[in-house]
Amino acid sequence: MNKTLGLLFYLKKSKINSNGLTPIYLRITIDGIRTDISSKRFIDASKWNNKAQKVNGTCEEIRNINSALKSLEIKVYKSHMEMVDKDLPITSENLKKYMYDVEIVPKVIEKTILEVFKAHNLEVKSLIGKGFAQGTYDRYEVSYQHTQAFMLWKYNVKDVLLTQVNHEFVTSYDYFLRSVRDCGNNTTVKYLKNFKKIILISLANGWLEKNPFLLYKAKLKPVVREFLNMDEIQRMADYDFKFSRLNHVRDIFLFSCYTGLSYADVRKLKKSEIITDDKGMQWISTYRKKTDTVVKVPLLPIALDLIDKYSDHPSCWEGKSVLPVSSNQKMNSYLKEIATLCEIFKELTFHIARHTFATTITLANGVPIESVSKMLGHTDIKTTQHYAKILDLKLSQDMELLKIRLTEIPTTEQMLKVVQTSNTTGTAKKAS
Repeated sequence: MNKTLGLLFYLKKSKINSNGLTPIYLRITIDGIRTDISSKRFIDASKWNNKAQKVNGTCEEIRNINSALKSLEIKVYKSHMEMVDKDLPITSENLKKYMYDVEIVPKVIEKTILEVFKAHNLEVKSLIGKGFAQGTYDRYEVSYQHTQAFMLWKYNVKDVLLTQVNHEFVTSYDYFLRSVRDCGNNTTVKYLKNFKKIILISLANGWLEKNPFLLYKAKLKPVVREFLNMDEIQRMADYDFKFSRLNHVRDIFLFSCYTGLSYADVRKLKKSEIITDDKGMQWISTYRKKTDTVVKVPLLPIALDLIDKYSDHPSCWEGKSVLPVSSNQKMNSYLKEIATLCEIFKELTFHIARHTFATTITLANGVPIESVSKMLGHTDIKTTQHYAKILDLKLSQDMELLKIRLTEIPTTEQMLKVVQTSNTTGTAKKAS
């Protein structure tokens, strides 16, 4: 840092006082930027030694002036070193302020994107099970890798400073995800949302001044959620599979269809979470692993039968679990076999059971959406409303019932015939 610092004493002849004496100034130069400081000393200009940077002479007054100049020089160097130690932004003007005890704004910390991203992910990892799920951490890690790959692709660098992130960076990142990574709209938006969190952290900490996402607009598109209808559920329930593993997976899947629990929540469900109310009705009383929200679901007869079926299963008895649940990967693999055998032409995954509960089992049978939302453990009813498309089916069914009822109501023409017949009968009676 000292190499950028230059000091020069000079006479400021434009400020000669009434006694004809010229003031001595000290010029501080840092990185080519100059700032002048008055030494508060005046001399006869003819006695100034520009090369030696001092006043010529040996009298006491001159010795005092030269001593004062030397003290000022030492103070500058000392202040400079103190600023270096305190990591303050060093400019010629700031050095002058520091010498006169004027407050210096601390230097802005230059951080990089991946530096902040990595710190964030490590924090999330340390909080798994304490507000964050493993899946959340995994998603942020994938997002980190996409960000790193994007910078190599776009700028041929492994990392960039946060101050280099602008609107063009964000839109290029969006293009990279959609084209190079071949991500769909919703996947792209979710990855950009993860990246935006890193930007918001940086803004909050003062590491970034302007939000590069201000003019970026991208929205999630509604997803058509697959679910099973009653015919498909019944076909699956009635099918006698040759392999016990398929019967086992089918039963766990059906249990989720009639309770709405996700794979993670079925797997962690304990017998202690099956409760009986004062009317003798049995309920599931648990919490969602994903959101840590309380979930209470009344157990339908089919779900109770499935619990009884596996009550003596070794893994349930030893671990006090309600059902013996395999890994999600195995479950989804076996569900594809089940779909083929049952002639269900849908991409069957375990999560479809939860969609089926929301639609075919509850909403289609008139259960209010507010109740469905609570049983699913949704924190926002808007999430549940995605399932309300089933109401179109319900509307169709209701209209069919209305058609039947309307056929039972006499038409205007039929009613007129009845009136005419009645009038004719009445006239005949009077004539007789």
